[in-house]
Amino acid sequence: MSIIVDHVSYVYSEGNAYESKALNDISFQIEDGEFIGLIGHTGSGKSTLVQHLNGLLRATGGSIYYNGADIYDLDYDMKTLRSKVGLVFQYPEHQLFEVDVFQDVCFGPKNLGLTKAETELSAYTALKQVGIADEYFYQSPFDLSGGEKRKVAIAGVLAMKPEVLILDEPTAGLDPRGRDEILDLIARLREENGMTIILVSHSMEDVAKYVGRIMVMNHGGLVYDDTPKEVFKYYHELEAIGLEAPQTIYIMNQLRAKGLPVRAEALTTEEARDEILRVYHRA
Repeated sequence: MSIIVDHVSYVYSEGNAYESKALNDISFQIEDGEFIGLIGHTGSGKSTLVQHLNGLLRATGGSIYYNGADIYDLDYDMKTLRSKVGLVFQYPEHQLFEVDVFQDVCFGPKNLGLTKAETELSAYTALKQVGIADEYFYQSPFDLSGGEKRKVAIAGVLAMKPEVLILDEPTAGLDPRGRDEILDLIARLREENGMTIILVSHSMEDVAKYVGRIMVMNHGGLVYDDTPKEVFKYYHELEAIGLEAPQTIYIMNQLRAKGLPVRAEALTTEEARDEILRVYHRA
């Protein structure tokens, strides 16, 4: 298994008047190759949690293990951890800073100590993986569209060849086409590279379509951790903590309430369509 989080808590501004508990005794493990959706309302602790997984924040209580090693051991190499557990921030502007796209993506592998040739090959490969055309390589990353900026930010992490890729709200602010393009890219990267993906999102439709496991956070705690079909059975409880299930869940439950014998757990439009047609043809 790649990651174990063992009774982790985190307090902001510990010991002064602004003290605030962001994580409260969280435990879970993540197996290699999983595709996980981490969801919760604003302020639930999602971003704080993922920043612990690659050592950007240090827990005020508990332990985190990566491939069996305690990342809080005094001799643990945090630089290596951050190359293996890559984090793409919600706002690409927080991650992009070089004068052009190619130099930006070169930054990570260069700081891993690779040669110039190895660095440039890693950067080129990563940019091609995310679909950035050569004509953009020597443009400022800040001149790109929102979707292209996100692709470059993802490429900057991919260039370090991570084993775990964490994406914090990667579709925030994008139109539906741009959102689908980014999510399809993430799914393809997992399929091609076999990496573990952790997708932080507040979009139930996004996680329902793509992930195999959902972790739901509320007030710094982990309240649900299961497959999408199991988690969304509790859609009334999710509403109570400020979340909604995919719209198909509500539609299918309304159809059941009107006497149509459909299975209510359809998560995507395609699944709902197939279930309604199944019942129609049986009738």
